[in-house]
Amino acid sequence: MSPAASGQPVAYAGEPGAFAEDAVIAAFGDVERVSLGGFREVFETVTAGDAAAGVVPIENVINGTVRENYDLLLEHELEIRGEVVVPVALCLAALPGQSLEDIERVYSHIQALGQAEAFLRRRPWQLLTTYNTAGAGKAIADRGERGAAAVLSPRAAGLFGLEILADGIGDLPGNRTRFVVVARPGSPSLDLRPIGTRHRTTLVVAVRNEPGTLVAVLQVIAAHGLNMHKLESRPSRERAWEYVFWIDLDGDVADAPMAAALVELDGVTTMRRVLGSYPAAPEG
Repeated sequence: MSPAASGQPVAYAGEPGAFAEDAVIAAFGDVERVSLGGFREVFETVTAGDAAAGVVPIENVINGTVRENYDLLLEHELEIRGEVVVPVALCLAALPGQSLEDIERVYSHIQALGQAEAFLRRRPWQLLTTYNTAGAGKAIADRGERGAAAVLSPRAAGLFGLEILADGIGDLPGNRTRFVVVARPGSPSLDLRPIGTRHRTTLVVAVRNEPGTLVAVLQVIAAHGLNMHKLESRPSRERAWEYVFWIDLDGDVADAPMAAALVELDGVTTMRRVLGSYPAAPEG
């Protein structure tokens, strides 16, 4: 099944079994999908028209923002069409027949290692980073590497024939990651699963490096009664020590207060770009 009339797949970064693939399934159902080597490849594939959409992580409740994807959103002319929140359940898995006492090395993505730090520090294991959680499990299976384990999802462990040595090893039981769905502006509508009635609008603005310029932006937002869900700064990449500000607002660009605020923001910013207005994933 295709996610759009174009008949093209959905792109994500990582191996099958990665949390990004879970996000694709949560957003679209069991659609045709393609796994790629990294986030930039996802953006480039969607931009080139070789995928109907891409699904990339944007923030995690423990590790915070995935900064690379904020920068890639600004770099590419794509728009956010939707978002999903995926629970992050982590386990430690290895080749069948091994025990915790046999393990010397543990592989995973650096964020997953950080999310299971309390468990991993109980033993003198060597912690080694990989580009992806599921990829760590695949590499162990492909190499037949004994004495090694991976931190990954239970689903990924099963896909690669690994045996779970310890389950539920994450530091925070409610750990989850927010993913966004990106597509080319003007491309066919996507058959996203319904997730709720609330809308979110994501924009990025730049202001002059002068006192009060960011305050002026916030005053516009407040004057129109808009709730700011998130505010974050990132280096502008155009001039040293200057920043752009990423803002998530509750509401749809079709709403009168939002539309009026966006027009007014043009007068107090040096750059204003709406990256998407889309159904928001439920909180909690």
